[in-house]
Amino acid sequence: MKTLEEMTREEIVDLLNRSWMTHDGMWFYHCFQACGIETANRVNKAAIGSLAPLEMARMKKALGFTGDRIQSFAEFREFFTAAARLCIPPFMNGSMDTSRENVLHWEFAPKNCFAYKGMKRIGAIDGYECGVIYRLACWFDALGLTYRATPEITGCRMRTGDTCGGDFVFTF
Repeated sequence: MKTLEEMTREEIVDLLNRSWMTHDGMWFYHCFQACGIETANRVNKAAIGSLAPLEMARMKKALGFTGDRIQSFAEFREFFTAAARLCIPPFMNGSMDTSRENVLHWEFAPKNCFAYKGMKRIGAIDGYECGVIYRLACWFDALGLTYRATPEITGCRMRTGDTCGGDFVFTF
């Protein structure tokens, strides 16, 4: 048996994120079963939207961000890269790229987004509205950032194609 001290940082982050995402998926599943997909989507988005300001305040504190606002894309890149290491582990099968100025590009491995696979497994994929990219948008709203997302985030993009990807384009 391993002690906590013997676990790597990556193992701890993975364990905590898997547990959090399993909880998230289970409450969505039970809401979907009891209330239907429209209510599950609405409640999911409400929960994400109300959680995002708390998550970002905690993240800013944990990472030692002392400013009132993120002032530049370089500052955003530094903050988001550190935050993503804590909240977007490899099992989610997504990649985030900030190599283009003022652009965060997201992309998920074809037919391999963790949320897509989970929603398909529980039979909710046909009506599921993406909570993953919506969560990022809510983080950015909570940080007071100005952006546009392309494509617009609505239903699951993997439901109608193999891939999911797009850009958040920021204005600083």
